[in-house]
Parts: sequence; C-alpha cells; structure tokens
Amino acid sequence: MRVEIRICGLGGQGVILAGEILGLAAILDGKYAVQMRSYGSEARGTAAKSDIIISNEKIKYPLIEKCDIMIAMSQPALNKYIKTLKPNGILIIDGDLVKETPKEAKMKTYSVKATRIANEKYNRIVANMIMLGFMSEKTGIISSKALEKAIEMRVKRMTKMNIEAIREGVKLAQKSKRHSFQSQYNILNTKQK
Repeated sequence: MRVEIRICGLGGQGVILAGEILGLAAILDGKYAVQMRSYGSEARGTAAKSDIIISNEKIKYPLIEKCDIMIAMSQPALNKYIKTLKPNGILIIDGDLVKETPKEAKMKTYSVKATRIANEKYNRIVANMIMLGFMSEKTGIISSKALEKAIEMRVKRMTKMNIEAIREGVKLAQKSKRHSFQSQYNILNTKQK
C-alpha cells in the first residue's frame, strides 16, 4: 500500500521539518518512506510544501501527482495545491489560517486550530507538530510513538515542547471518531484499538 501526503504552508511554519519528521517516523515504524520539498527562494513567508510517500514496499516513483492526505497550514498554500488532493482524500487545515475550502470538492475535511493552540500553550513554532499528531491519530498511518522518537532524533532544541505538541494533536483527534481512511489503509496501520 502506498499513501501520499502533502504538507503545505508558508516558509517559517515548519512545513519542511514536519515532512522530515513524518518520513523518519515511517521508517521507525518499519515502513519505506521518501520525502521531497519545495519552497520559495526567500524561504520565510513564501509558499512551501513537503511531500511524503509512505509504503510497505520499496518506492520506485518518488513524486506525488495527487495526494491522499493534505495538511494545509495557510490559505495561499491551500489555494495553490488543493487541486492535487485526490477525490475523497483527507484535508486537514489550520482553522485559524485557512478560512475557505472548496465546497464542491469531495473530501473529508478536519479543522484544527493548531496555531492558536500552539500560541496559547507552547510556542507558535510547534503548530506543525500539533498537525502531525492530529493526522497520526486520525488516520493511524504512523504511530505517535514513532513521531516522538523521530523528534528526539531530529530536533535539537525544544524537543520536549515538540513532543508535547504531538500529544496535543493526538488528544484533539481523539475527540472525534477516526475516519474510514484507516480501514482503507489497514496494511499501514500501526495502532491496535
């Protein structure tokens, strides 16, 4: 099974780091993963995206044309990349920064006020980890434990805060039922409930 994930936002939101953490977590969960990135030459404040492919088999083609899951952390990024989300895919948005989603598109949309929660409880820069924790729990594709381990391996500063943000995202996702996407991709499922 192959799951394609696109994380998009603006430079400075940690989109690239989130993709690196997700890819490393997939490997720690015993899966194959590739991660590609793209950002504007100015970096901070320009469009940024991180594409991650997770599979139980070796990945022969590392590029995403249409993703199964999209995490959008800004309105401009969503506007730019929404057409790359597969029909009936999962869209996870930062509800404070993304105000409009296409009404006609067939997708399951979740709104997480990640930036507001990060500001209030931790630091704005960990909003990306809240989104990863939410996606992990909502889909079951990657375990939150693997995400935490990946943070310990990859993040040199504020490790504890980033792990707490992952756990915050998991708690937010637990407030609602999991999407049926998990049963579609149960080969990749790492959680037993």
